[in-house]
Amino acid sequence: MTMNVLFAAAEASPFARTGGLGEVVGSLPRALNKIGADARVIMPKYGTIAAEFKQNMEHVGHFNVPVAWRRQYCGVEKLEREGMTYYFLDNEYYFKREGIYGYYDEAERFSFFCRGVVEALKILDFSPRIIHCHDWHAALIPLFWREFGFRRPGDEQVKTVFTIHNLKYQGVFTHWILHNILGLGDEYFTPDRLEYYGQVNVLKAGVVFADSLTTVSRTYAEEIKHPLFGEGLDGLIRAHEHKLRGILNGLDYNDYDPEKDYNIYVNFNGDNLSFKRENKAKLQEELGLPAGKDIPLLGIVSRLTVQKGLDLLMHIFDELLDEGVQLVVLGSGEEKYERFFAEKAPFYPRKLRVFLKFDEVLARKIYAAADLFLMPSLFEPCGLSQMIALRYGALPVVRETGGLKDTVRPYDEKTGEGNGFTFANYNAHELLFTVKRALLLYRDRETWNRLVGNAMRSDHSWEKSAREYYSLYREIAPGPVSEEGAAV
Repeated sequence: MTMNVLFAAAEASPFARTGGLGEVVGSLPRALNKIGADARVIMPKYGTIAAEFKQNMEHVGHFNVPVAWRRQYCGVEKLEREGMTYYFLDNEYYFKREGIYGYYDEAERFSFFCRGVVEALKILDFSPRIIHCHDWHAALIPLFWREFGFRRPGDEQVKTVFTIHNLKYQGVFTHWILHNILGLGDEYFTPDRLEYYGQVNVLKAGVVFADSLTTVSRTYAEEIKHPLFGEGLDGLIRAHEHKLRGILNGLDYNDYDPEKDYNIYVNFNGDNLSFKRENKAKLQEELGLPAGKDIPLLGIVSRLTVQKGLDLLMHIFDELLDEGVQLVVLGSGEEKYERFFAEKAPFYPRKLRVFLKFDEVLARKIYAAADLFLMPSLFEPCGLSQMIALRYGALPVVRETGGLKDTVRPYDEKTGEGNGFTFANYNAHELLFTVKRALLLYRDRETWNRLVGNAMRSDHSWEKSAREYYSLYREIAPGPVSEEGAAV
């Protein structure tokens, strides 16, 4: 029988997306539906959602959401799109703003959202067996469901899953919100619940109260149990490791397909790599770089943050460009890194191009053209960029951490196996030596083409991950379901 699953998240592509979270919530429910689930999504109705989507939404109902002692209006809108069902919680005070995040009242906005999801379940035309919550913005749902949601027969059989996409972002706020926003008593202000160094940590609610806890790669699930990657919560994670599982994110292969991608210059696959080289030549021409198939082209498409290992790159930058390579950098972020790349660009007019912005079309062109893709992250819960690079035949150079370790297999000279290049320690010259090893191999065209073929045949589509999630749902909710997929 069908398993009903409701995804609750702050963002989902194509309606609102700032990074990997929106990609996952936009793709994973589709993959689940292909294998027999009825997965739907509920999210805030932001003012930034495109008019073409809003005009096709239908009003389902409305109610008041308790925000401690206040009662705030909440409308529920429904949209059917490409075989998927989406629900949107509507409150213009909280969500009709210029952006998704970055406001002074984040605690109140997303507490409203979490409580709104619980209240909406009382009127929706859909009864989930699983509520799958993502990141701190939805972390209060498992707690609110236990505290305020058990109202009808069968509610106690509805199980919650909480997925940590990046433990660094936890939603930590002053103790004041416990009573005045969340509407909870002091029994929740303890170290094994929400208290965190005298403040309230919202993400802890998901870790503690969800029936199952997941994160976005197997390696990251192990890493966050230890202080180096645990972001101050490693002790809590270890206390709940019995319900922790790492399930690798996937990539939407319909969206990222070099054989059909209209953003790139020439479509190609692993059997016609001459067309990939044509993408390289055309990007070199467009960017005003010297053309030449024998000039290794390196690409970076990234948020410019400390997480992405850019300090390593800065330390060996001049040595790297002395290796006869070209480098194209696309991304924006911390001022320190933006300034570094902007200041370097004039010194390397024939080798370096820097674009301090996000541009989806240019990103696809870089993936399609690049020979090597640099991603030396300090930590990486999963990472999508290296999967896209593999899909487009740009061999990743990555540090062995999180999802990078789980997706990039280092080239083995004896067997010819592997799909990229890796290094273990967070060390600038290990990065440099790894790139140099790749450049040596680049001169052996036959071996290089075989390795690119390995990369493009790597399967990181959503199907395998969706089946792992479906299996997890069945484990935590093993009882019978109705014909409609709800608990009975």
